[in-house]
Amino acid sequence: MVHAVVFDVGETLMQDRRHWGSWAEWLGVPSHTLSALVGAVTALGRDNVEALRLIRPGFDLESERRAREAAGHGETIAEEDLYPDVRPTLAALREAGLWVGIAGNQTERAATLLRELNLPVDAVATSGQWGVAKPDPRFFSRMVTWVGLAPAQIAYVGDHRDHDIVAARAAGLQAAHVRRGPWGYLWANDPLTVRAATWRVNSLTALVSLLPAP
Repeated sequence: MVHAVVFDVGETLMQDRRHWGSWAEWLGVPSHTLSALVGAVTALGRDNVEALRLIRPGFDLESERRAREAAGHGETIAEEDLYPDVRPTLAALREAGLWVGIAGNQTERAATLLRELNLPVDAVATSGQWGVAKPDPRFFSRMVTWVGLAPAQIAYVGDHRDHDIVAARAAGLQAAHVRRGPWGYLWANDPLTVRAATWRVNSLTALVSLLPAP
């Protein structure tokens, strides 16, 4: 039985519209241009940072992040970035007696910004804090230690086939695929997703009935 549920961040809890819009503005291209490039590299199975490198060859993510911070255009996460079902779902799962966490491939600053939203969760962590990112198995090993339960008692929720669903299942966790965002829609009916996912949902709200109280 599942006793804890941990959520990915981008396009699981948060819409990435403002995130990519801010990068488009920083790089001096229309937002639809960057969106199209992100879609293209996604379809090719490549990391979405490759979309930024297509616009600016030699693009280095960490140095560009530092430059944005220095220019006053650093990373932000606001209430408006959350999908509407996030707060009610997180609250309902906690009320049902489940341990609820957030852990994704984000910066250390993102962890602070997420905590400042005062979401109804027990803990927040990011790859930037842990020094290892999905789909590396060490990310999920760290998560299991962080939660403090056996892998099979933990459900990981995400939109990305490889980084979230396949990697979580390979680590012995349960996995819920949410069909939203470009990756969620692209891989919703992919055979690999279908085989690996414990559950497949169209919204986070559906998890409340699928993950009964322990």
